[in-house]
Amino acid sequence: MLRFVVIRLIINAIALWVADYLIEGIHLEGDPWQIVIVALIFGIVNAFIKPIIKFFAFPFIILTLGLLTLVINALMLMLTAAMTEILRIDGFMPALLGSIVISLVSMILSWVLDKKDD
Repeated sequence: MLRFVVIRLIINAIALWVADYLIEGIHLEGDPWQIVIVALIFGIVNAFIKPIIKFFAFPFIILTLGLLTLVINALMLMLTAAMTEILRIDGFMPALLGSIVISLVSMILSWVLDKKDD
């Protein structure tokens, strides 16, 4: 269990770093340990706040054919930025693009690490 949490934390940290590198408007400043702390906060936000928001937004998620989940992911990234001084986002569009990049990088790294364990 602890191994899974640590791997997810490292994946989130790498995904945040890639989003910072690729997306103009996302600024992640600090040493690697501070980035890991931001990744931890991002994981906690996604684990506790995101399910509640998705529960109440479920009818609208259905109406928008799932596109509202992109907005929810961007809002979770913006909430994480509001909670930390290390991560700064210059608006909604960078947050939206950053959430897409973070999702893709997390998916790819999870898939690669899962294949590696086989």
